[in-house]
Amino acid sequence: MENAPSHDPNHRPGNMPQQQQRGPTPGQTPSPGPPMMPTSSGPPQLPPQMFTTAAQLLDLTDKKLVLVLRDGRKLIGVLRSWDQFANLVLQDTVERIYADKLYADIPRGIYLVRGENVLLLGEIDLDKDDDIPDSFRQAPYEEVFALKKQADSKRKQGDKRRNVQLHGLGFESEHSGEILF
Repeated sequence: MENAPSHDPNHRPGNMPQQQQRGPTPGQTPSPGPPMMPTSSGPPQLPPQMFTTAAQLLDLTDKKLVLVLRDGRKLIGVLRSWDQFANLVLQDTVERIYADKLYADIPRGIYLVRGENVLLLGEIDLDKDDDIPDSFRQAPYEEVFALKKQADSKRKQGDKRRNVQLHGLGFESEHSGEILF
């Protein structure tokens, strides 16, 4: 049996298997805190609990969030589900539109957002959720939408003039009309 082939890729004939350390040896005290990932002469690595992927959304599940989408829309709702691509399902969603010092909420219900369209995502502090700044006033949707449409039209005209001037100086306009805030 001593000469039986080993399935260990690091096993070489004549080498004895190494013992793996299972805990502190007698007389040693365990180190406090979460275990750090082993490093090889570089900066310290993050503990395994720190996610840098869509898995970080785990802490935000069942919490009230605000999302700003690439097209400028602002959504407020409770995060109920998500996947590995950061596609989000929001419940009790409202779309909030702003114009001048006015805002309006449009109920949207259950809302599915494709992950690539999320520009910003943040948790809403429920203690401050109902405290609207004095400078803003809620107004009917039709009034706010008309003001927003006017402001967008003025902005587009200004952007067009600026792009014509820049084009005359040799610059090429960016995004070709796509809104990226």
